[in-house]
Amino acid sequence: MKIAETEKSLFLFPNFPACEKFLGKVFHSFNLIFIKMAKVKVKFRPTSSKSKGKAGTIYYQICHKQKSRQITTGIHIRTRHWDEVNECIMRPKNEREKFLLRYQKKIDLGILHLNKIIKQFDDSLKPYHVSDITEMYRKTCISQSIMAFFREEIVNCKKSNKLGLMRSFISTYHSVSSFISGNDMPFFMISGVFLEKYETWLRKRGCVRNTTSFYMRILRSVYNKAVKCGLVEQTFPFKDVYTGVDHTIKRAVDEDVIERLQELDLRRFPPLALSRDLFVFSYFMRGMSFVDLAFLKKSDIEGGIISYVRRKTGQRLAIHIEPCMSRIIKNYEAKTAHSRYVFPIIHTKEPGKAYTQYKVALNYHNRKLKRLGRLLGTELSISSYTARHTWATNAHKHEVPLAIISAGMGHTSEKTTQIYLESIDNEVIDKVNKALLEKFNDEEQQAF
Repeated sequence: MKIAETEKSLFLFPNFPACEKFLGKVFHSFNLIFIKMAKVKVKFRPTSSKSKGKAGTIYYQICHKQKSRQITTGIHIRTRHWDEVNECIMRPKNEREKFLLRYQKKIDLGILHLNKIIKQFDDSLKPYHVSDITEMYRKTCISQSIMAFFREEIVNCKKSNKLGLMRSFISTYHSVSSFISGNDMPFFMISGVFLEKYETWLRKRGCVRNTTSFYMRILRSVYNKAVKCGLVEQTFPFKDVYTGVDHTIKRAVDEDVIERLQELDLRRFPPLALSRDLFVFSYFMRGMSFVDLAFLKKSDIEGGIISYVRRKTGQRLAIHIEPCMSRIIKNYEAKTAHSRYVFPIIHTKEPGKAYTQYKVALNYHNRKLKRLGRLLGTELSISSYTARHTWATNAHKHEVPLAIISAGMGHTSEKTTQIYLESIDNEVIDKVNKALLEKFNDEEQQAF
């Protein structure tokens, strides 16, 4: 049936709304096929003859309903680098021209973004103009950019004084930036395939499972925040990505190691003496973490009690000062006479600089602890975390209930404390099993 005849039949038989609705869809389909298909092209505008030697400009040309608009890519190249036939940048001929690959990748991402916008307009079944496409692109090309959004979050963390979180964002930002060769990309490009490639890339660079999981968790938090801001539609790309935490083997040292550390004569080596005292003090303080040691203030000490808030959990702990703790505190009173901190680790009041000083001190502290371990002749590698695990282990050996150990360490859950004690429990089980199998072992030895 021809279209003219169809319109005539509708006029003669007005009591058929279903037919009218059906033909309306048909006319709309014709409209989509022949009118609404906007096109995106990449063009190069060379410099004028008066400006020889200068780079030309690459731009997008959007054509729709016999009208066109241009959007600059912000990319400028020499004429010799442009392939006019294929409308793309030529492949680099040497190492010095590798930047051309980054430029082409940026162009490809822009085309993907524009085509996604056009598809959204087409799917809406509403008429639109070429200016609508360009306006939507300008609104979203920055707001939907992953790296730009990352930078905003880093600034927000700094303003909120969340320096630890800021450092995590910065680390992930650089990792993702390296993976996409320093380019930027819209959020809708994050897919299961993209994350799988990113995870493979991380592993090839030597990242262990916990490290890849760390980057994925930070990237997921940024993605989810972009979803809340309406910058991207939630497609759950992280559902098949590992974002858990593998429990690493934590090692404790025996109580006699603490005693031997105290007996070391380190008067000729003040830096080693400081690390020894901080390690022992951490043990005395029920495994106080190094960050809490570094930021422990003199105002936190009152009435024979050290009261401080754990930086990791925000939980307040109050610990009675024993003579062994008091001796270590007094050793550094002269060095910290003009400081608000108990130990000579942080020397500034500016939060950003203080956090940097803490991170540098932590790395230096762990290196010195390894040296102390070698001086003791122990095979175990000692770190700042060893003191915390040692306190939990020795408390467990003295049959202290799990609930008390958990409260003493400032854990929010006994499950966290149980992680510290898994290796101890295994040792106990092995001893029991050995006793049960002892007669079988004897019989086997007699057989031989």
